[in-house]
Amino acid sequence: MIELEFETKNCWDVYGDKKSKTAMENLAQEYVEFLSRCKTERETVEFVRGQLRAAGFVESLTGDFKGEAVFRVARGKTLFAARKGKLPLSAGFRLIGAHADSPRLDFKQRPLYQECAVAQAKTHYYGGIRKHQWLARPLALHGVVVKTDGTVMPVCIGEDPADPVFAISDLLPHLAYKQVEKKLSDAFEAEKLNIILGHAPAADKKTEKKNGNTLVKRKVLELLHARYGIAEEDLYSAELQAVPAGPARRVGLDSGIVGGYGQDDRICVYTALRALLAAPRPEHAQVALFWDKEEIGSEGSTGAKSHFFEYCLEDVIAAWEPKAKPRRVYEKSKALSADVHAAMDPDYQDLHEKLNAALLGYGPCFCKFTGHRGKVGANDAHPEYVAWLRGLLARANVPWQMAELGKVDHGGGGTVAKFLAVYGMDVIDFGPPVLSMHSPFELTSVADLYATMLAYKAFLQS
Repeated sequence: MIELEFETKNCWDVYGDKKSKTAMENLAQEYVEFLSRCKTERETVEFVRGQLRAAGFVESLTGDFKGEAVFRVARGKTLFAARKGKLPLSAGFRLIGAHADSPRLDFKQRPLYQECAVAQAKTHYYGGIRKHQWLARPLALHGVVVKTDGTVMPVCIGEDPADPVFAISDLLPHLAYKQVEKKLSDAFEAEKLNIILGHAPAADKKTEKKNGNTLVKRKVLELLHARYGIAEEDLYSAELQAVPAGPARRVGLDSGIVGGYGQDDRICVYTALRALLAAPRPEHAQVALFWDKEEIGSEGSTGAKSHFFEYCLEDVIAAWEPKAKPRRVYEKSKALSADVHAAMDPDYQDLHEKLNAALLGYGPCFCKFTGHRGKVGANDAHPEYVAWLRGLLARANVPWQMAELGKVDHGGGGTVAKFLAVYGMDVIDFGPPVLSMHSPFELTSVADLYATMLAYKAFLQS
């Protein structure tokens, strides 16, 4: 009998057997460790690089791909990986593209100064943040400092329990009467997102008269020099990011939720990587792309608007099937823009159109189109492709749901999907729902994590 009505399935019900529960728990624990360790795009790409090498993928520095499982990294921030399938490349490939960057606070080019007996660093926020969420909370400092001789100094302060952390001060309620009357967009100024780095003055009193009262700043510079061998001028060629300090955690008495920074979109990076490593003998060639710069429009040489993907695929074609025409390969290929979706918030349900809203625990979410107000700036997936994916997931017994990003004229956003669509391949956004997206502590379902990995695996094996 044909079911005339469709109901989404709850992942906890579908994966209720002992074997699935064990696999789900193991994946969640490993994901928490990954999320705690990888808080920047550089750290994420370096983690993926290590996993691919361990799995037998061969890295190419020049694009001269040799072997059936290869990868290449662009400037430490973007990664292309490919595995040969049983079918020729001209039959098309299966591509999963995610992004490794997340909203954060970047140090300005000249960040250090001293005021009111504290040393601070000026920042410029990266991506879409709600500024007040970054105040009065422990922050860690991640990134690199590059010296003029080419030496790259990795920086990570605030994650080891023995490390100090950093913070941005917040206004006390006793003096905030005028602030609370302002619109939220006006109450918190970007130029006041200044990070406290230190308070104790340097011991050398002779420099106080010469340089003004900057002994606290000087102490900070002395500590940085002692730890990393860098001077203030080296910060001009630095890439330092302030991110929430501390590990990801399980949330709730049942531990059914993962809470942590950067799950948009590192949950998709991780599940795509795990799916790739779990699908070693595919029918079609497999491609995994982990980009930088999605949160600021996919710009730059490491973003999805760059030609890095195109160049890598040209090199793969040259190595695996030199007579194949690139445009024909693209046209026969299928892609997933692996990005998270907004879960319906139980306290803000009025911002969603409930019939087309995502729920935690009901599996990865198809977003047929993104954009805003009339689908402007959207990739709108073709119904033939949606139907093909429905059949694929039904055969794999993977729950899924479909949703929009908020009510019409209330929400909107963009992904890398439209940058893949220009090549003529089928593409749709597909990833797990998230609560508190873009916050310093995002929330995802353990069940959705598991279902997303299985969905990506089924896609790569198709």
